[in-house]
Amino acid sequence: MKKTVIGFALTGSYCTFERALKQMEELVKRGYDVLPVVSDHAGDLDTRFMTAEYLKERIFAITGHQPLHTLQQVEPIGPKRLTDVYLLAPATGNSLAKLVNGIFDTPALLGAKSHLRNEAPLVIAVSTNDGLGAAAQNIGKLLTWRNVYFVPFSQDDPVKKPRSLVADFAQIPKTISAALTGVQLQPMLTSNGDHAKTTE
Repeated sequence: MKKTVIGFALTGSYCTFERALKQMEELVKRGYDVLPVVSDHAGDLDTRFMTAEYLKERIFAITGHQPLHTLQQVEPIGPKRLTDVYLLAPATGNSLAKLVNGIFDTPALLGAKSHLRNEAPLVIAVSTNDGLGAAAQNIGKLLTWRNVYFVPFSQDDPVKKPRSLVADFAQIPKTISAALTGVQLQPMLTSNGDHAKTTE
């Protein structure tokens, strides 16, 4: 029986990479085939959180696939129907803005565009300091898009960063399962609970 294939694309909210990788492991444990994709910044830049090389090594160890990291590699995702669901996790404010405005100049976003041509679900795990600022309008627009689903999210530090939003990464598997049946996981807005704080 063919496994459900999840395109798992990471963009540059580096402080959430460990949480993203943990859920990547969880999805593999649940029997999904995870096809990893990294944006230019996620795949090329070393940060205080981890090096780009370490990130790619971890991704390969988890999924058994080298992450796709060029436009040429992700373009066939739609035409060849390589993915059943596509996940942007983390999805930065910059990536949300580009997605809304039809700018697909990174592997993560071109992969999303290519995937959406098949009317298949796109799942977004937002992570941005501007979620209740400039990025709010883009989140609002994406909420109206067909086949787009959000991992439940909340303010991660309402006092020190009142405009910041971050997804509850632990709900990624449930969100994907629901999205594959055409349902948005609810509640979409959660309490910040034990979310780790984002600094990017």
